[in-house]
This record gives sequence, C-alpha cells and structure tokens, in this order.
Amino acid sequence: MAEIRRPDDMARITTPELADAFIAEQIKLVKEQVGDKKVLLALSGGVDSSVVAALLIKAIGDQLTCVHVNHGLLRKGEPEQVIEVFRNQMKANLIYVDATDRFLDKLAGVTDPEEKRKIIGGEFIEVFAEEARKLDGVEFLAQGTIWPDILESEAGIKAHHNAGGLPEDLNFELVEPVRILFKDEVRVVGVQLGLPEGMVYRQPFPGPGLGVRCPGAITRDRLEAVRESDAILREEFAKNGLAGKVWQYFTVVPDFRSTGITDGKRTFAWPCIIRAINTTDVMEVTVEHLDPELIDHLVKRITTEVPGINRVLFDYTPKPPATVEYE
Repeated sequence: MAEIRRPDDMARITTPELADAFIAEQIKLVKEQVGDKKVLLALSGGVDSSVVAALLIKAIGDQLTCVHVNHGLLRKGEPEQVIEVFRNQMKANLIYVDATDRFLDKLAGVTDPEEKRKIIGGEFIEVFAEEARKLDGVEFLAQGTIWPDILESEAGIKAHHNAGGLPEDLNFELVEPVRILFKDEVRVVGVQLGLPEGMVYRQPFPGPGLGVRCPGAITRDRLEAVRESDAILREEFAKNGLAGKVWQYFTVVPDFRSTGITDGKRTFAWPCIIRAINTTDVMEVTVEHLDPELIDHLVKRITTEVPGINRVLFDYTPKPPATVEYE
C-alpha cells in the first residue's frame, strides 16, 4: 500500500464543514481498506487515539475493539472518562485493563528517568499484546499517528512513537485515519465527531503519564499526591478561565521532604511544584505568571487537601534552560 502523504495544497481544517468533509472521506477510505475484517486500537484517552476511535466507530461500528490500559499513571478521572464516553455513550467494544499493580511493581525502586520510561513503554506493549492475542480475526491495528509524527520521524528528530514495537506474531496492517492532520485539525474533527470538549482540548500529556512528574523512585503515596494536587490545579484553572488559555499546567512532587507545621504539630512532608507554561512550537516555552491571589488559594487547597504535602513552590523557569517535564 502506497504511503499516504498530506497534499501540499490541502486547506487547513478550521471549520465544521471542512471537518465533516474529511470525516466522510475517511469513513469511505476505512471501509475500503478494512472490508469486513476486525480492527484493534490502543485507546489512551488522549486526543489523537480518541478521535481515531470515534471516527472508526462511525465507519465500522463493532468491527472495532478498543483496549484501554490503565497503567496507574493517569490523571484523576481519566480512566472513568474513557469508559463513560466510549463504552456508555458511543457503545464501543471497549476492553478495560487495570494494570496499575503490574506497572507500579515493575517501577518500584527505579530512579533513572530513561529506565522508568523504558519500563512503562515496554510493559504497555506487553499488556496490549496479551489482550490482542485473546482476540480472533483481528487483521488491522488503528493508530493515532498525526502529520507532525511523520515529519519528526523523517527528520530524525524522534522515533515515530506509534509505529512498531509489537511482537512479530501480531503482524497487523495499519489504519491511520488522521495521519495527514495537524493537532489543531484533529481537535476540530473531534468536536464534529461528538467527543466532549474536555477530551478534545485536553492539554498535552506525556506517554509515561504521572510517572515523569513523580521524580525518583515512584511510590504509591507520592504518586497519589501528584494525582490529587494535579486535580486541584486543573479544577482551579477551569474555574478561573485559564483552562483553554494556558497551554500546559501540572504539578510535580519531588522525592525529598522538608519540615513544616500542621495543626500545631511538626510535619516532615513533600513539596508540590506548580508548572504553568505557554508555547507555540515546544522548542521554546514561556512561563504563565498567575494572579497572586490564585497562587495563595492553590497553596491553601493543596497543603490542606493533599496528604503528605506541606509546601507549594512555583516554577518560573522557561525553556531553555528547563525542559517542559522534570524527567
């Protein structure tokens, strides 16, 4: 099959009409490619895989099986949202795998960031492959590959994160319905497919999830502190009209403790670092300066509502010299 490329003269998809035309064309192409065969999709809950899932449900219905692997490193409420949207609302064939213990047991005591990433990536492929082998008659693998993935892979900037990695016995043909789209176009298409705004416009989230926001060896209690503090930050940004305005915002809970006082008693607990940033190309990143009253409110909520945290710090560092994530 010839590789599909984005036409040089393709108009940017910015309107519902253009999105509808793209969806109709892709439904036709997917039906031609797949016929009556079955398709498998790893559904992370991220923008790209969610849009591919919604498009394929429209095109081939129950010929699609989605596998959502919860590695225990997702944000608060995300696995529940995937189940609600795809299984309950869109009536998809959804296999939900809670592999939290499996991932966290493998990560126990591992401090090196690259080693953590390798374990998370490798284990994800293992779990997905195990689920794939349980299914009969699957000949296609759907992926949320988008045009920047292809360009970066061709330029040698990074390995194409979607393609490859599966064991040889799972020799699927790829279905990549959004591969010629840029991220902003994928979002417009997602809205037209009826996905919730919170899923379509969610901020970027790293593959290893909260694993890279829990520096050092991941422990369950510190991971929970990251998850809870992140949920408070997201809630407050939404309340204050910052959710769509700031490109990315999250919390980090590093692996060191400091002394503090809670209810008149000495504590020895972690700090929580808030990062809020803007960018157009991710090569350079500027810091969003928050209203001091909002920072005060975040400090109060996080230190009183999240067990194990007694300080809140704000990261003012742009990129360069800092990267977006801590690991």
